[in-house]
Amino acid sequence: MTKQKREDLYKYIWGVLTNKNCHLYRINGVEDHLHILTHIHPTVSLANLVKDIKLSSSDWIKENGIFKRFSGWQKGYGAFTAAQKDKDRIIRYIKNQEKHHQKKSFKDELRKLLEEAGIEFDEKYLV
Repeated sequence: MTKQKREDLYKYIWGVLTNKNCHLYRINGVEDHLHILTHIHPTVSLANLVKDIKLSSSDWIKENGIFKRFSGWQKGYGAFTAAQKDKDRIIRYIKNQEKHHQKKSFKDELRKLLEEAGIEFDEKYLV
C-alpha cells in the first residue's frame, strides 16, 4: 500500500466501521499491513466485521485503482482485545507504525504480540 493512497483507504474503512456502529479510535499501517483500534458494537461479530472490511475495501481498491499491485487481502487476520486503560498507549503505537517498522518486521511484531498474549502458534502460519 503506497503511502500517498493509504489515507484514502483508511477513510473508506472508517466509513465501513461507522456503518456497522463501531467507533474507530485509530487506523494506520505500512506497505504490507495495517492496524485498527476500534470499539466493536455488541451486535457485530468480529469475524463478520473483518470479512466486511476486507471484501468491501478490496472491491473499492480494485474499482478505484488505488494500489496497482493489490491482489487482495491475506486469508487470515489477527485480533486482540485491550483494556480501556491501554487505549492511549495503543493509539500512540498505531500512530507510529512507520517509525516502529524501521526497527521491527511485521513477522517479529506478530510473534511478540502472540507471545505477550500467551497464544500458542506455529511459526509456519506467521506471514
